[in-house]
Amino acid sequence: QAHTCLIHFIKSTMSGTSLATVVGKFLTDYTSNTPNKLKVIDAYLTYIFFTGVFQFVYCCLVGTFPFNAFLSGFISTVASFILGVCLRLQVNPSNKSQFINISPERAFADFIFAHVILHLIVINFIG
Repeated sequence: QAHTCLIHFIKSTMSGTSLATVVGKFLTDYTSNTPNKLKVIDAYLTYIFFTGVFQFVYCCLVGTFPFNAFLSGFISTVASFILGVCLRLQVNPSNKSQFINISPERAFADFIFAHVILHLIVINFIG
């Protein structure tokens, strides 16, 4: 579905359709075709993304002291984002053929287990 949106965006840009029209169509398609589970995961991914951006901007403006704290926090946001994307891929109904033996509950349990391991490593890295 994202692929078709990209193709629609390229065609509409070439034909002179405004960006507002493309964004409006994308939002309409997203709200009507995306299940609520995926919308919750997307909200989580958006939050994690902006947390990482905020940490990076803070690092650029203020400094990296203590560096381990910044590095572990930034690695935590990047890894959390990647784990969230993996969860979204596994829970998405259109990808069901690729994840035949993995139920949404199993995907969520894997997500939680990986987060526990990730945060144990991050806390250990902080010192």
